[in-house]
Amino acid sequence: MKKFVFLIFLLFTSIFAQDKIEDKVDCVILEDENSIICKYNQDRVDFEKKVIFEWIDPDKEISRSREMIIPAQHGSIYDFRYIDGRKKGTWLFRVKDGKKVYETKFEIK
Repeated sequence: MKKFVFLIFLLFTSIFAQDKIEDKVDCVILEDENSIICKYNQDRVDFEKKVIFEWIDPDKEISRSREMIIPAQHGSIYDFRYIDGRKKGTWLFRVKDGKKVYETKFEIK
């Protein structure tokens, strides 16, 4: 009986446990929609958070810097740009969340 209760407990714990989401940033290029979408994921918190998004072009210049607000209890926020008019090469997308910085690279061909 004890083994049965223990197995049930483990089963429910694993089913209902929420994994901690790692803070991360990722970009996807949708050529058919002429857009680049970059998303920042974080653990949900009970308060608004300000983060800064930076789009850095292949010449290492900040193409756009934007302060964004993540509403309380939201786990992600995104920004997008059109592909047309962007310099060809490897871009850097950076998110500054307080003292932490998250980066990813993507290439426009």
